[in-house]
Amino acid sequence: MAGDLPEVVKKEETGGLKVKITGKTHVKPAKKLDKKEFQLVTFDLPYLAFYYNQKLLLYGDNGGEVRFPEMVEKLKDGLETVLEPFHQLAGRLGKDKDGVFRVEYDDDMEGVEVAEAVADDICIADLVAEEGTATLKELIPYNGILNLEGLQRPLMAVQLTKLKDGVAMGCAFNHAVLDGTATWHFMSSWAEICRGAQDISVAPFLERTKARNTRVKLDITLPPEPAAANGDSKEAAAAPPLREKVFKFTEAAIDKIKSKVNSTNLPSDGSNPFSTFQSLSVHIWRHVTQARNLKPEDITVFTVFADCRKRVDPPMPESYFGNLIQAIFTGTAAGLLLMNPPEFGAGVIQKAIVSHDAAAIDQRNKEWESAPKIFQFKDAGMNCVAVGSSPRFKVYDGGALMWR
Repeated sequence: MAGDLPEVVKKEETGGLKVKITGKTHVKPAKKLDKKEFQLVTFDLPYLAFYYNQKLLLYGDNGGEVRFPEMVEKLKDGLETVLEPFHQLAGRLGKDKDGVFRVEYDDDMEGVEVAEAVADDICIADLVAEEGTATLKELIPYNGILNLEGLQRPLMAVQLTKLKDGVAMGCAFNHAVLDGTATWHFMSSWAEICRGAQDISVAPFLERTKARNTRVKLDITLPPEPAAANGDSKEAAAAPPLREKVFKFTEAAIDKIKSKVNSTNLPSDGSNPFSTFQSLSVHIWRHVTQARNLKPEDITVFTVFADCRKRVDPPMPESYFGNLIQAIFTGTAAGLLLMNPPEFGAGVIQKAIVSHDAAAIDQRNKEWESAPKIFQFKDAGMNCVAVGSSPRFKVYDGGALMWR
């Protein structure tokens, strides 16, 4: 582990949490693993121009005092152990002699960045009540950092912040290296070790090329602007704030929405009843489209990132480590979406999801490989509604993320 760095205060010019970074170290796998290389495949490459994937977990002290230094050391020790099977996260992005991107690991690399911080005036209740993410981002490293910057910075960073009544764990993962399913597999495995397990229960499947083995050369370079001292992007700090709103749906509200969408008789084409996801998705799609005041003839697009582990042929294991997701796009005229009952839009979404089988996935990959294009979220335009993450992730499995 590297030595501590000087204290840094992460605070926005107006408001903010007054988070004080008290030190930074780096954590490597506990054992020597030598050099390893893993080619990035078609499922990974489109995310090079996305930002690091950020996660924030909040843990209350349950009325007792948090022994923060001891907790930090326990987490670091567990991280050293779990990084042995998940050593790609301790590496960097690189390119082979042909210019094909890959993950490179070497025992001499610095590993995962771990920052310790203090925000003693902040309670968990204050954070839960936030209606946007601007304040919460002060508890997470690598804000506004492109995945492409993994060429020169760690592929994973952690910020552990002591709060007034608990601890915040902020994590940033390079999305070109892994998707949400792989992220929560890693996190639950890390927690498993911290709870006392000698080994993880499910090892990661590291052979990305089993899912796709087409080599694609991309000619993209890093932006010239360096990151700020605290790891955040200077460009992100200077950019105007994104308008955000957190909506919380109760179980009763979701049941009501689902019941309404499924209130008519089942369609004669043999379609299944609309799922909770499809019902909530069309509810959001319709209301966002209405709020945007689109013209009736404007096309509005709905996008969902689907897990393809069981969709590809042959299927890949749930433990596949990497990106094995693909965006599913569908659209309709704004007027049709809003004038018809919600089951119309739900049917559009359902058909797109059901039809995205192995053949559709393969065709999309071939099209992209023949003319690779790297997009960012901002390229989608104001007519798009995109849905990420999943209620099926391990983070929602009871005690999967308990650390003791």
